[in-house]
Amino acid sequence: MGRRFACVVVGGLLSASPASAADDALARARQLYNQRQFEAAIQAAEAARALPASTDAADLIAARAYLERFRDTAVPGDLVSARDRLRRLSPERFGPRERTEFLVGLGETLYFDNAFGAAAAVFDSLLRTNDLLGGPAREQVVDWWAASVDHDMRPRPEIDRQMAYQKMRARLEDELALHPGSAAAAYWLAAAARGQGDLQAAWDAAEAGWARATLADLDRLVTEAIVPERARVLAQPADNLRDEWERFKARWSR
Repeated sequence: MGRRFACVVVGGLLSASPASAADDALARARQLYNQRQFEAAIQAAEAARALPASTDAADLIAARAYLERFRDTAVPGDLVSARDRLRRLSPERFGPRERTEFLVGLGETLYFDNAFGAAAAVFDSLLRTNDLLGGPAREQVVDWWAASVDHDMRPRPEIDRQMAYQKMRARLEDELALHPGSAAAAYWLAAAARGQGDLQAAWDAAEAGWARATLADLDRLVTEAIVPERARVLAQPADNLRDEWERFKARWSR
């Protein structure tokens, strides 16, 4: 079951007040990116790139804008443009915040390139080591990481999938222990249990996730995937389980 990923902005691409012409040009490009005016952000980043002091930062903003435009339009040229700009960059030349933005962009590009295992490794490194991923940004990276693992495991042998989903469940349980309100972790914990074939655990995780927060994606996962699969295992009519789920939701409605 898929989820629609949100744009990952680590504390906002817009940072310090401009102190020079290069800073002013970059600030304009960042502001446009944060306002989701991606075409204008690309143009502003290209203009900022003409200033030697802002070349790398401008390429980073343009790459992230091209990625967001690709997500909206699926035009292959936008993905190529994002990749080309990221290839010019070395994360060692960035400060911590821009280095994080670079890694997020790299992970997203690898995901769109169907290099799901590589994308998962990049997102995993961010979750393990990055203190800048607070609030929504961390939530979004959890989503990208889990989706990357899930896609990477689908074509693999059953034994590999079982091990990967078990590790995924352990990581998501740890994530929920530290961030109990994480909708992404709640969704993917249920999805990982389902992927492992543990439908009772998937049901339990879905109920726990719903009790934490009302999640449309989680509702679809239950009604379209967990319910019919669990009904077959239990030899029960699917409608009985759907009714059980609806009663549970009603008790925990907000």
